[in-house]
Amino acid sequence: MYLGLDLGTSGVKALLIDADQNVVGSASSDLDVSRPHPGWSEQDPEDWIAATEAAVGELKVAYPRALAVVRGIGLSGQMHGATLLGEGDRVLRPCILWNDTRSHAEARALDEDPRFRQITGNIVFPGFTAPKLAWVAKNEPEIFRAVHKVLLPKDFLRLWLTGETMSEMSDSAGTSWLDVASRAWSPELLAATGMDERQMPALVEGTEPAGTLRAELAARWGITGKVTVAGGAGDNAASACGMGTVRPGAAFASLGTSGVLFAANASYLPSPESAIHTFCHALPDTWHQMGVILSATDSLNWLSGITGKGAAELTAELGRDLKAPTGVTFLPYLSGERTPYNDSVIRGAFTGLGHESDRATLAQAVLEGVAFAFRDSLEALRVAGTELSRVTAIGGGARSRYWLKALATALQLPVDIPADGEFGAAFGAARLGLIAAETADPFTICTPPVAGAVIEPDGRLAEAYAGAYQRYRASYPAIRGVSS
Repeated sequence: MYLGLDLGTSGVKALLIDADQNVVGSASSDLDVSRPHPGWSEQDPEDWIAATEAAVGELKVAYPRALAVVRGIGLSGQMHGATLLGEGDRVLRPCILWNDTRSHAEARALDEDPRFRQITGNIVFPGFTAPKLAWVAKNEPEIFRAVHKVLLPKDFLRLWLTGETMSEMSDSAGTSWLDVASRAWSPELLAATGMDERQMPALVEGTEPAGTLRAELAARWGITGKVTVAGGAGDNAASACGMGTVRPGAAFASLGTSGVLFAANASYLPSPESAIHTFCHALPDTWHQMGVILSATDSLNWLSGITGKGAAELTAELGRDLKAPTGVTFLPYLSGERTPYNDSVIRGAFTGLGHESDRATLAQAVLEGVAFAFRDSLEALRVAGTELSRVTAIGGGARSRYWLKALATALQLPVDIPADGEFGAAFGAARLGLIAAETADPFTICTPPVAGAVIEPDGRLAEAYAGAYQRYRASYPAIRGVSS
């Protein structure tokens, strides 16, 4: 048996698979986020341990025999969080999370140093780890001076599980300290933020062993043999392992709260000017690119709150057949946008409204606007040298066939819908645990799911969608000057 542990922002999920990758069982435990000031987002690392104990405890009660023969554990986690440890691995302050924006000024200052984009292949975003440490140095100097180690969230769990301070390439690529091409820490970038390599964890690939489960925890959970803990992955790379998005050209579109267009690459293809993330993948000698949309299903949830109608009701009102765009355009920039603008100031808008614009018109425009935001990411990937022939849809928004038809037509690509099953980050983490424990071939293990259905672009509406996308593209510069 193999155990995947996914440390998310809202909870920890534990998932058991067998040697044939069948899901045996899963359990989860919730987490809360502290927001003591506007723009702040923090968690107590000790809460991650408590949530993991609770989730694994549920598995022990429900599947004691399966848990007893676990041979490998894989880790997935929310990225970019700054977990600061002092001497003796003492937690110095709450972890500053990925969606914390307090370090926007520090991120801008680091990004103005050309070495960061040159070495990391990425813009320095406020959510990344390095600007958080620059903020701590400026605002909490006593804590900064006491920092002995900086760990990412899942790697703090690893420390508890194994006693090892280690990380892997995919998660570390989101710190702004990693030489992403060389897959190694950059002493130059660490020094630019007053840090050095001694304060960073050792690095392995996500498929490699990165510690052994402590005997105390094995006994508590009823596990009888040696358990290898894999390097693991950041949450998006772990999801890609779960989806089998590991070979060049493979891609998925995640219609979650935020949106991600994720493409696997066999080589390093940076394009920071387009706000594409270029990170190491969890597999050796593999990279990936991501276009990131900050408000995907969040846009529909916002309209749901305004209209008093559930998201499913809003999409159901549109019927089964894809409609031509009405001339109403929605810009889904409710909390700014990453790809392709890296603009935290821009805000959303409807344009083209008329007396005839009813609730269904607004819902249709929202679905189209998010689909066009994915098209922006597709165009940014093309500029970076990545061509896609199809994508697989995942996330809550993928339950809407109408939305998937709009997405396929906006992208002019087929959209695959996986057959029922478990393909998320916890499943990907369990796969990595299997690979590390058994020295298995990653490409043999990380295979894609069978497609349950395929949504083809609607050829009847290709021209209408192309025109609507051009209106969408023209709207950003038109409203940029009046956003604040």
